[in-house]
Amino acid sequence: MGFENEAARAAAVIRDSAAFRTPFYLLDETRLKQNLEILREVQAQSGARILLAQKAFSAFALYPLLRTALAGTAASGLYEARLGHEEFGGETHVFSPAYRADEMEELLQAADHVIFNTPAQARRFAGQVRAAGRQAGLRLNPECSTQEGPAIYDPCAPGSRLGTTAAALEAEKDFETELLPLLSGFHMHTLCEQNSDALEITFRAAEKAFGRYFSRVKWLNLGGGHHITRDGYDRERLIRLIREIRERYGVEVYLEPGEAVVLNAGYLVTSVLDTLKNGGDIAIVDTSAACHMPDVLEMPYRPPLLGSGMPGRKAHTYRLGGPTCLSGDVIGEYSFDRPLSEGTRLVFGDMALYTMVKNNTFNGMPLPSILLWREDGRVEQIRRFGYEDFKGRLS
Repeated sequence: MGFENEAARAAAVIRDSAAFRTPFYLLDETRLKQNLEILREVQAQSGARILLAQKAFSAFALYPLLRTALAGTAASGLYEARLGHEEFGGETHVFSPAYRADEMEELLQAADHVIFNTPAQARRFAGQVRAAGRQAGLRLNPECSTQEGPAIYDPCAPGSRLGTTAAALEAEKDFETELLPLLSGFHMHTLCEQNSDALEITFRAAEKAFGRYFSRVKWLNLGGGHHITRDGYDRERLIRLIREIRERYGVEVYLEPGEAVVLNAGYLVTSVLDTLKNGGDIAIVDTSAACHMPDVLEMPYRPPLLGSGMPGRKAHTYRLGGPTCLSGDVIGEYSFDRPLSEGTRLVFGDMALYTMVKNNTFNGMPLPSILLWREDGRVEQIRRFGYEDFKGRLS
């Protein structure tokens, strides 16, 4: 499906999904396959193994498609590890800032690689991991920030709880003799929606701090935040760096992007419920920033709305807000060629990532259905949610 512009794509989304009640997430099979082809090529040229970071996208009905190109999944805890193991297959890697002793046995039934945040956690559990035939790793903090976004998304921000710093490792006097032999690899994650130049900068910092250990393990996991499928991303630089790491240290290299796998491959379709005026035009839609796309308020950011413009650019500007009681449940300001009215459908873009995995039922808001837009234009409903999904989370 080729489209000349965003308005044409929005029109196609609305046309093909007209039979379904809003709000709903619509996953774009065509865009997913395009992303997967890029990731497949990066793996082939670099020798890296790419995992799906489930924290960004866990719609497991699509896992059969994703597994045609990816080596496995990355998890943030027991439940994600189980989901990846049961529904995706391949390799299952897990990192958590701290593990519970009463979950470790169950976790080891699902995870192949268990990555620890601190030497203390590694000392406590690495022997158990090895005894189960799994591989243990340690997350490193190279203390190198390359992003300009909010500190909440910077794993290397001052005072970060994520990863072991060089100073902390130096304090482990018997690290090389006692702990390092229990480790199969190292993990680092420092990026957020960044290009390969940022990866190279942070890896050079990691080499300076920890490089003497790299040739003594089997793998290095360079985490996520790599916007590999974005237009303008320097994939040649990424491939060159990965090849260098593999050759210099004799290690397997893993990447675990989430956004890059589903970038621009999903939409959130909503309908206008009402309009009003208060210092300007306001439209109430049936989707909520607080409930259905929380990153809009957490980051914050203004999500793309297909076919719209910046405030004032087109003839009619509206402030879009959700139907909850939260005063700040505001999506943003957008302009349109024509006035909005009750029933008008709007299409938010790039809504596959960090939406379904983070949504909630505050105010008793229904969760949007999940639909799949096939390459041939057919739309299939994967999951519909109702009152019981809201009630089941309470007691």
